[in-house]
Amino acid sequence: MATTLTPILTKFWDAPQSWTLDTYVDNEGYKALDKALAMKPEDLVAMTKDSGLRGRGGAGFPTGMKWSFLPPPDGGPRYLVVNADESEPGTCKDIPLMMAAPHFLIEGVAITSYAIGCHHAFIYLRGETVHVYRRLLRAVEEAYAAGHLGKNIHGSGFDLEVTVHAGAGAYICGEETALLDSLEGRRGQPRLKPPFPAVAGLYARPTVVNNVESIASVPPIVLHGQDWFGDMGTEKSKGFGIFSLSGHVTRPGQYEAPLGITLRELLDMAGGIRSGHRLKFWTPGGSSTPIFTDEHLDVPLDFESVAAAGSMLGTRALQIFDETVSVVRAVSRWIEFYAHESCGKCTPCREGTFWLKQILVRLEHGKGTQEDIDKLVDICDNILGRSFCALGDGATSPVTSAVQYFREEFETGMHTPWWEAFPPERSVLFDASTAKETASV
Repeated sequence: MATTLTPILTKFWDAPQSWTLDTYVDNEGYKALDKALAMKPEDLVAMTKDSGLRGRGGAGFPTGMKWSFLPPPDGGPRYLVVNADESEPGTCKDIPLMMAAPHFLIEGVAITSYAIGCHHAFIYLRGETVHVYRRLLRAVEEAYAAGHLGKNIHGSGFDLEVTVHAGAGAYICGEETALLDSLEGRRGQPRLKPPFPAVAGLYARPTVVNNVESIASVPPIVLHGQDWFGDMGTEKSKGFGIFSLSGHVTRPGQYEAPLGITLRELLDMAGGIRSGHRLKFWTPGGSSTPIFTDEHLDVPLDFESVAAAGSMLGTRALQIFDETVSVVRAVSRWIEFYAHESCGKCTPCREGTFWLKQILVRLEHGKGTQEDIDKLVDICDNILGRSFCALGDGATSPVTSAVQYFREEFETGMHTPWWEAFPPERSVLFDASTAKETASV
């Protein structure tokens, strides 16, 4: 386990105008690109594989291995697509990274594109985040003007065009094949696999789809070496990651640390649970992962340990809830989101999330029955493993884990509304006097 933070991607977030090219260059910016362009593409792929970098978008698939799945060059185009459609409740690491230090991503795009033989890369961004879109566009303009993108990059003979695309705002477009359909101008819905994107992705050409943080982690690896990266983290979950703490914690925010750190250690750095309260439940990887309780405070936050404890590391979105929060209410709000964002392509997800929502609303309002609780679990069993993509599976995770750890609260929903059992004013982050002062300013 680790006891200290490792500011790498977050190193200069607090610098004045941290998002500019000048600030990035002052912090070793684009030196990794020079080094990469002097290497053979296959050596870059091997370095990434040997570093142990795993996808930072949630699934944790080895990044270098994904690159190596591309078929041999056939003379046609191949593409890199960056999945920047960060949309899941509680997940908030990629957007702050693109706001504070977008050139990490752009340099990573250039290096990755060179490694896989791509000459046109796409960054697919969630359209509602207009401020991030503008900042990313400006960073790309700076990179073009400085010769880090475009024709004959750094005199190497390598050409790369980068397109920043704003999506229309659909959680399902975070699924890589739905993202590709959306990027091609069609309705965002998951594709049948195989073929996988590595064989037939964007415009039916070989395509690599990676998360923002995965690509942004490439320049430090190239610059400092695979052994440097491998010295952080655990044996099978190497390197560092951004852990997003939100909710009932004294100092919420982004904490960049080696994989394998525990929530207890992160809470110590964040000032603990808000004064006078105790931890009740939390999500280790966002709202689509099974919830944990205070008994999991010392579970190492790496892919294997979290899975062994019954959840998923996911996007490291640590939503912290104290004893004032109704589990039934929290889970119901998440399921409302998943029911709304279901693309409707497959029956288990489309119908299952709808019925989960109806039952949870009854339990919220104290009008549930014992049969409702059993039916929740039964519906989840019929969604899990049967939906077309991971949205349906993810929607079942908070429900089944909440019933497992807090069944008595669901039984309370048979006779008592959530707002009577857990008065909402107790869980607010600011007291009434502070709210009045803020409103008067």
